[in-house]
Amino acid sequence: MVISEIPIVESPPSEVDPIEKKNVEVLQPFTLEILKLIKYVQQQHGLRHGDYQRYRGYCSRRISRLRKVLRLPQGDRRHFKKRDVTENHIINPRSDERFLHIPLILSERCWAYAMQLKQESNTEPRKKFHLIQKLRKACIYALQLDELCKIQRCDARTQLEAQAYVAWIHGSLQFELELWVKAAENLKKAQVIYEKLATTLSEEDQLPYKQRVEEIAPSLRYCAYNIGDEKAVNLLELRSQGVLETFDALISQTKEKTAAILHEVTWFGTKIPIKIERVRLFLLSIEGLDDSLKNAEDNQAKIKILENVFIDLRDVISLTRESARTDKQDQLLLTYLLSIRIERTSQRNLLLVEQTKKPQDSVRLLDINIQQTNELSQNESIKNNDSAQEYFTSQLAAYKALRSYYLARTHAGAKRWREAVVLLDVALKASANLKPSEYIPELSSLVALVKETTETEIANTKANFVLDSQDEHTVTVPTKLYKSKKPLIERLDEFREEPQLLSKNPNLVSLPPSMEPVPAKPLFFDLANNLVAFPDLTEKLEGKTKGKQGAGISGFVKGLWGWGKK
Repeated sequence: MVISEIPIVESPPSEVDPIEKKNVEVLQPFTLEILKLIKYVQQQHGLRHGDYQRYRGYCSRRISRLRKVLRLPQGDRRHFKKRDVTENHIINPRSDERFLHIPLILSERCWAYAMQLKQESNTEPRKKFHLIQKLRKACIYALQLDELCKIQRCDARTQLEAQAYVAWIHGSLQFELELWVKAAENLKKAQVIYEKLATTLSEEDQLPYKQRVEEIAPSLRYCAYNIGDEKAVNLLELRSQGVLETFDALISQTKEKTAAILHEVTWFGTKIPIKIERVRLFLLSIEGLDDSLKNAEDNQAKIKILENVFIDLRDVISLTRESARTDKQDQLLLTYLLSIRIERTSQRNLLLVEQTKKPQDSVRLLDINIQQTNELSQNESIKNNDSAQEYFTSQLAAYKALRSYYLARTHAGAKRWREAVVLLDVALKASANLKPSEYIPELSSLVALVKETTETEIANTKANFVLDSQDEHTVTVPTKLYKSKKPLIERLDEFREEPQLLSKNPNLVSLPPSMEPVPAKPLFFDLANNLVAFPDLTEKLEGKTKGKQGAGISGFVKGLWGWGKK
């Protein structure tokens, strides 16, 4: 684009001078990493926990701060005057790339509000219209951002990121409007751009782009499914990823498109008629369950798919139990549904066994599997069915072998080596007759693990037992035995190897201790007092008595009349 041909719409405070236009081409271009920026602020402000309201509040505060810093207010406290970011703000030599943040954060705020309304629309369907309105507004701000990024001031990466962001926002809107063809086109465009951008970045910077590509993939497959390519999507997998809002409605659509309607199922040679419509839809929905589990990324994704199945299965069993009270044929159907729940619960427990690091937790999960499988095999409907009994007997044998293996590891962790060896031997003998190919993949892999590692575990356990036994029973035997009747406390200055001190009754101290003389404080007695002869003082005592008698009368008179006072 030639700078002199850019039309000037308005004259804001940051209007470009004619002299400065000549130097625009040599200015450093803006680089705005849109996806990296929004992913970072989303994780920091609420979206880590799915709190769209908190993220929307952050966007509002961020826009206010940006307008204040960039001196782009929209009026004052009394009057509102709309001011958008224009090309003049971008091509100004003194411009700041944060001008591009304003339309981006405005679009993010509208998108966050739409996602909040989407959560609330599950209970309030009328909010669906408000959701669409907010997504339309987000698309308008995204287009403004794209137009600003097309200016020569922005580099190629910024322009590509803006195009991908616009395509993703428009695809999200068209997905909600059920415009499947247009939604697929825009989402595919965004996916391709993000994939290409990821290839040009380092491994550290590729993570948000790969995450966005993975987020777009389920929506693309759902669009392809609605367009007519039914093989491009799996309903159970989409539901576990949160793409579908109402699973029952989608199953109803699948039922209308399916020519052959399910009327009966065969279970161990017994045909079970299905009269309840809800049960038919559920059984149709789980036909591709094994394929969904096979294509899942990890065990956690498989567990999530199974838990979603349990939610629907609970409602179907409750409905069938009410019908079975009056209809005997529905009693057999109820048993069949219970068997599905038990088998899928056992499958979920096996996935947890593969994940857990504590063998005692694995033992508890396998106990549940053994109990449920045993109860199912004793059900009156299949108690006399040879094929069913053979199947469940094989399942129980595999579960018991696994239980013995993990119980042995529990004992080994507590250093009970004898019990561990016995249980490992039981697991080895039990697994020798098992054929992993006859079981589901989760059980098959665990049985194969027991077969491969049990012999090694037995050898390690025996070696640990021998080492611990040597440590417990090894006692240093002195070359010369020494016995003494004196307790140890009386001969602490002597060192002798005495086995008697290592016995149960060592001679350490005498109790009670013997009496010993101890020094005490001396007592003093005055024995000279009785032998001393004191002098005769009678004369002195008599003279003193006479003097007192002569002065008695005169002293009386002087005291009466006040005479004699000095």
